[in-house]
Amino acid sequence: MKKRDKNSPRRKFRPATEVVLAGRDPFQFEGFVNTPIYRGSTVLAPTVADYLGKSMRYVYGRRGTPTTDSLAEAISGLEGSAGTALTPSGLSAIATALLSVMRAGGHLLVTDSAYGPTRHFCETILKSFGVETTYFDPRIGDGIKALFKENTCAVFLESPGSLTFEMQDVPAIAKQAKARGIAVLMDNTWATPIYFRPLEHGVDISIQAGTKYLGGHADVNLGTIAANAEYFPRVKETNGSLGINPGPEDVFLSLRGLRTLAVRLERHMESGLTIAKWLSKRREVASVLHPALASHPDHKIWKRDFSGACGLFSIVLKDYPKAAVSHFVEGLELFGIGASWGGYESLAIPFDCTKLRTATKWNPGGPAVRLHIGLEDPDDLIADLEAGLKLLSAS
Repeated sequence: MKKRDKNSPRRKFRPATEVVLAGRDPFQFEGFVNTPIYRGSTVLAPTVADYLGKSMRYVYGRRGTPTTDSLAEAISGLEGSAGTALTPSGLSAIATALLSVMRAGGHLLVTDSAYGPTRHFCETILKSFGVETTYFDPRIGDGIKALFKENTCAVFLESPGSLTFEMQDVPAIAKQAKARGIAVLMDNTWATPIYFRPLEHGVDISIQAGTKYLGGHADVNLGTIAANAEYFPRVKETNGSLGINPGPEDVFLSLRGLRTLAVRLERHMESGLTIAKWLSKRREVASVLHPALASHPDHKIWKRDFSGACGLFSIVLKDYPKAAVSHFVEGLELFGIGASWGGYESLAIPFDCTKLRTATKWNPGGPAVRLHIGLEDPDDLIADLEAGLKLLSAS
């Protein structure tokens, strides 16, 4: 990376190059390739006029530092957004984004396959403000128009769906919402802007849990909210008014993770597809819920809109008892049992979405397990799963 004229715009590159270049200027920091960690709250002003007029670029640590600016600028470049706000977690990013567009007494539409804590926020905090939430079938497409009310403020998407991986027709839903001036938000943690750019498909606000693939090493909590020119001022105001900002170390680690995001995602995708295809042929497995497989009911939507996949998908097993499923998961050597995903390590958790669905029914015909395929050798992971499946059958 060579020194360039700040007044001349930088060329736009492909995502794999953007993650290396975006949001950094080594010659602003004595040639060091990474933006340093700025820790601090107080920022001194040279004069009273500067302090009272807030004319300085930085006025208080909570309102931004060179470190947070570096990450926000990089995410904005990847998302194609007017700006990006950073938060301490994916859930806080979801909550902040929703508070930016909702009003007391408003109506919100949320996909029935949304992340569980997203539903909880809607049913607790937003409900206490008089916000009514209606959940809808993730496969509703342009049929969403039948659910709009006079006071509908926003539609919240997540594609593919949390745990169960239904794909949504994002452009069709966004088109119906935009025609009525309704905001469209999307949790895009699964694909990241490497494999899907929501704003290019009609979404107004794109949300990521940077905790997952952005950090990439299971040691960060971070959220990002990228918005278009219409909605970013509202996001920025809400984020600032709530006093929400991530810690400097988490921002720095996310910046470091960003630089290898493209190559890590490629490995997660390749290994994930290899293992998903292998699992689809196993007699213990009833179905594999992976949008990039041709057998997935929404594969055509994934292929039309997305340029890749990650390492997260689910399997539905034959009708084994719960004890046998626990025996299978606990018997895996290379798959940890834990929340979150997106790190270098593989994970496996059993789940049941029955109580999380109100607009649709979850009845897959057998117990389900979500897998995150990490960066281990896929042949070793397959051998581990094979041994685990033998335990399942022997239980």
